[in-house]
Amino acid sequence: MSVYRPKRADGTREPEYIYDFRSKGRRFSGSTGQTDRREAEKFEKRLREKLKSEEADRKKPLTFRQAVALYWSEVGQFHRNVQDTERALAWLTREIGGATPIASIGNRRVAELVAKRRSDQVANKTVNLQVIEPLRGILRRADEVWEQKVQRIEWKRHTLPVKREHVREATAEEEQKLRAAVRPDYRHVIDFAFLTGCRMAEIVGLIWKDVDFFNKEFTVTGKGDKARTLPMTRPIFELLWAAKDHHPTAVFTFVAEKTRDIGGERRVRGRRYPVTYDGLKTEWRRAREDSGVENFRFHDMRHTAASRVARATGDLRMVRDLLGHEEIATTMRYAHLTKKDLRAGLEAAHARHYAENAMENTTNSDAKAAKLLIKNKNRR
Repeated sequence: MSVYRPKRADGTREPEYIYDFRSKGRRFSGSTGQTDRREAEKFEKRLREKLKSEEADRKKPLTFRQAVALYWSEVGQFHRNVQDTERALAWLTREIGGATPIASIGNRRVAELVAKRRSDQVANKTVNLQVIEPLRGILRRADEVWEQKVQRIEWKRHTLPVKREHVREATAEEEQKLRAAVRPDYRHVIDFAFLTGCRMAEIVGLIWKDVDFFNKEFTVTGKGDKARTLPMTRPIFELLWAAKDHHPTAVFTFVAEKTRDIGGERRVRGRRYPVTYDGLKTEWRRAREDSGVENFRFHDMRHTAASRVARATGDLRMVRDLLGHEEIATTMRYAHLTKKDLRAGLEAAHARHYAENAMENTTNSDAKAAKLLIKNKNRR
């Protein structure tokens, strides 16, 4: 058995036991929800047995439930926004049916799923994220990794169009209103988002091993599990340095307001715990409503950081590196912010050009006048 109680920053140990083991090349870890070692070991044993029973013979056709279980253990549980992935997979399993062979899922079934999710009056982007992306991930993995027979699906035809994202930038006054409205123990999260432009999942997933105070840089993992390293400015350095003793692994934490059990986890009033994706979404929603700032999303803090860099430097390549865009075309939404610098540059260039021409014309005119004067003088 491999259960243990992790150490806290003060040297004491957490009350609950954690399981951490590998099964067929995959790692599984998490809280057992138990404070007694024997009970924790029983929990781990049951989990191992469950995983063993769910392990399918991959040479045989998989059902959708088996495919989801494999996808979750190999990919889904490691997503930064793991709660969203879990909900999406549960919805797909319910709608498709766990016993449905994955080989029977074709274009018609995908179209029906998209239509069903759209009937819930959700945005096109949400449909793509909750239906198209996870289902495509499962079926592609079944084909390319598990060597399963699946149907050819025209994913582009099913993907719904999404309007180009509007760049919403916070004013200095709006930023202060949002900071004032958020809980004090969450304020460093908001400050970090405004300073760095990092996504919510990137912020929640930041751990201390990815923070390098010596070289003044930190590394976040974004979409597609792609990492990028960003420099620390003085405000970022001071923000992170102030939080370095709050938790042994998680950079961003909150203070529990009361002692209670949540999802099998015992939280003690006054102690710090890692900020979660769902918890941050809830706190952000409350703070935004209390602030009175309208039409502003958490993601707009990313736009705000990028807009400030674009306006200060006029260099879209810097914005691309900040946001982690692979293509500069994705960054072009901020191009309008550099037009002021372009206009100033053009005006300066044009002014210099015409000034030089005017000087040259004046010089030529003066020379011609001098020659004419000498010529007339000689005639006399």
